Order: sequence, then structure tokens, then C-alpha cells
Amino acid sequence: MELNLHPIAIKCFVSGREFAEDDRVVCYLAREATGEIVRRDLLESEDGRFMPPAFVYCRWAVGFKPRRAEENPALTLKLTAENLFLTLALPAGSDPAVTAQGSGSALLAPSSTLNVPLLQFLTLMLERKKLIKHRGRTEDGERHLYEHMPSHQFYEVPVGDLNQEFFQKIQEHLGVLVGTPKPKAATSAPASAEAPVAPVAN
Repeated sequence: MELNLHPIAIKCFVSGREFAEDDRVVCYLAREATGEIVRRDLLESEDGRFMPPAFVYCRWAVGFKPRRAEENPALTLKLTAENLFLTLALPAGSDPAVTAQGSGSALLAPSSTLNVPLLQFLTLMLERKKLIKHRGRTEDGERHLYEHMPSHQFYEVPVGDLNQEFFQKIQEHLGVLVGTPKPKAATSAPASAEAPVAPVAN
């Protein structure tokens, strides 16, 4: 799965002020009432003044880093299920309070209640693709532990019941974001081993 998503903006969506290096920037992946998928980047200090779009898929925060002159913008236009999972999931053993006050280009805020449905859906996808592997639960039993196989880093995902009700609840929103699977073609009835023989006229 790939998401066509603009790279981080260079100005705050709310105030219009240009971001400076290491500014705390809050990012929203959302859907407008028109159905358009948008990304909104704003200074964390302006988050209280921001009016979110009709539906928000997820919210995260990063430390702003100016693009390098040699960086190819086209390469940043795609956000995959894998790196979105790595953005939203909490690194194993991290203290959420400490993580939320970090600095630099790494994730600054842990997954929140808002992000959980999408994060759980991404977890299911990546587990089926064998990009992550379940390794048990945290001591308090509230989060699953997953190992990201390419990096061997561990991440925590809130426990949830991925039942039919869960998928019905998010199907409409995720269908717009990641595309709905094509229905399987109807299976034709198997041909008989031998064709019928027409009667012979006398």
C-alpha cells in the first residue's frame, strides 16, 4: 500500500510563519468534506487554533528539518504503510512523557487514541506481509509488542479486537485513504469432463 502524500510543508498552515529548524510541527493526515485527502502541518503552539478537517486519520509531531539542496522532492511524495506504522507506533520501552518532549527529526508524540484504529489496521497489514512479527505483550498487558523485521526494532501497539464491527467502523474512511480491494471474479462452473453427444438420426 502506498499513499500519495505531500512532504512536510515549509510554513505553518495556521499562521503562515515559516518553520525554523527543530520547530515542533504537528502533522495531520485527514479527509476534507469533499473527499480530498490532505496533509496539514502547523506549529505545535498553533494547534489549539486549528480547525481539523471533516475526518482525521491520524496526528503526529516531528522536529522540523529543512530539506537539503540535493534532496529529491519526488521521493518524499509517497508515504507507505510501513513508514506510517513506524511513525505512529510507540518504540518499545519508551516513556510516552519523555518521547513527547524529545527533539530532532524523530517522532515527538506517541500514538494517541485518535491514531489507534489506523495503527491497528496497519499492524494487521504488515503482519500479513511479514514485515513485523508479534512478540508478546507489555508487562501491563495493554500493548502488543511487534518486531519490525528489517530493522529488528520493537514497537508497541494498543491491544484491540479486530473484529467485524471494527472493520465496518473504519471501512468507509480507510477505503478512501488506501483504496478498497477489488472484488474477486465469480468462479465459473467447472466444465464437464465430456461434452454431451448429440443423438444420431436413423
